[in-house]
Amino acid sequence: MLTQCPRCLQPFQFSDDQITKIQQALSRLEAGKKLALKCPQCRNGIALEAPSLEEHRTVEVEPPPPPELDWLQSGLYKGEETVEDVPMALVLDTPGELRQRIGESLEAVGYQVVLVDSVAAAIERMRFVHFSSVVFRTEMEGDLGQSAFHAYMRNLPMERRRYIFYILIGNRLRTLYDLEALANSANLTISTSDLHHLDIVLRKAIPAYEELFGPFLEELGTYGKR
Repeated sequence: MLTQCPRCLQPFQFSDDQITKIQQALSRLEAGKKLALKCPQCRNGIALEAPSLEEHRTVEVEPPPPPELDWLQSGLYKGEETVEDVPMALVLDTPGELRQRIGESLEAVGYQVVLVDSVAAAIERMRFVHFSSVVFRTEMEGDLGQSAFHAYMRNLPMERRRYIFYILIGNRLRTLYDLEALANSANLTISTSDLHHLDIVLRKAIPAYEELFGPFLEELGTYGKR
């Protein structure tokens, strides 16, 4: 369809009446004949064959109807029990007051918490769930160097490990001591004596971690790597 002048390349700006007259003239043309026109812009001659000129009339598009909201008033709709965007945290510790305090502090900063009390249960959960944070109280297995769970965390493939904020809590650890965390292949160490301030410590440590590693992880995501 001819919509612009083949010489000056300017678009045609015919009115609806002009388009109608041109189409009528084209419809009356004998076979092999052409309709001679002048470009309104450059005034050069143009030869048209039917059909050749695109209609410039506005076509009204019927939008799709709005969604039905019967479920909203009836209350019959039931979504997923958990919101996918909420980060999940795994806590490995024996049941008791300390574990409860850890769980409450994590929930206070926005985590959905899963509590487990055995290494086997923790590893099994991690096979099927991508946890944003993992908290391990070191006294569960005695010496950290002999801990089966800590060894598991240290040997995780990097495409998983780099997305986990690994927290160690123990009587002999020092809170927010980055060098100690680095030496133990963790992201954060917390002394058991500071657990009553755990939510405050998390509010400080997690943004600092995201500020440091966020751009790096985003860049990896750009290249399709986790």
